[in-house]
Amino acid sequence: MANPDTLRLLYFAWLRERLDAAEETVPRPAGVATVGDLLAWQRGRGPVHAAAFAATAQVRCAVNQEFAAPDAPVAAGDEVAFFPPVTGG
Repeated sequence: MANPDTLRLLYFAWLRERLDAAEETVPRPAGVATVGDLLAWQRGRGPVHAAAFAATAQVRCAVNQEFAAPDAPVAAGDEVAFFPPVTGG
């Protein structure tokens, strides 16, 4: 069962490579209520995160395995995945 006071963050493709992590669990950041807030928080975590999340147009998110727009809510206990846009033929 997920800890209700944390977020589980998953990283895929080049985000995983840049952050040198596939996933992490972090305390739910104060003031983070939406995916957009979480992206801004990620950029403020330090130079590596700032670089990885600099081009937010190139980052897609899913909350609890459902595609999520920047205004989608994020709550304690959620799983949030970050990945690049996927194209196919």
